[in-house]
Amino acid sequence: MGYFLGLIVVLGALWLGLSGMFKPLLLTLSVISIVISILLAARLNTVDREGVPYARAPNLFLYWGWLVIEIFKANWPVIRACVSADLDINPALVKVKTRCESDLAKTIFANSITLTPGTVTVEVEGDKLLVHALFEESATPDAFTEMDERSWRAADGRQAGKTTQVKA
Repeated sequence: MGYFLGLIVVLGALWLGLSGMFKPLLLTLSVISIVISILLAARLNTVDREGVPYARAPNLFLYWGWLVIEIFKANWPVIRACVSADLDINPALVKVKTRCESDLAKTIFANSITLTPGTVTVEVEGDKLLVHALFEESATPDAFTEMDERSWRAADGRQAGKTTQVKA
């Protein structure tokens, strides 16, 4: 029930924030659209811990802040390669093993790789991702370790009732 209430609040706030309209007709239509969305989500069984990750919101916002900085840092080599007279790239494909367990965490990790300039996630199969990178020297599996760890921590790492221990 808490997931449904959270979803109603978020959808209502999103609608008000994006529209900024407070006319009775539009408010009535927004309530109708939110009710329809909630009914469809319930029918599709998508309102669960993974589909409505409000408890993870602080961790996800911290991760997004870190990711924005990493995206800006990754822009410089790509810009230099594009602006230079000779196209100084050495493309490579690399398989990256992830510790992410849930589909949400794998999606966050794969999308983060794709958002970072110079890299694209080509395929996700089990706990391995196939990544295409513009620069072979920066396409080692170890280059993605910090992003993998942070995306795992943001989505899977602090689940309610679970403790995580790393074995040496």
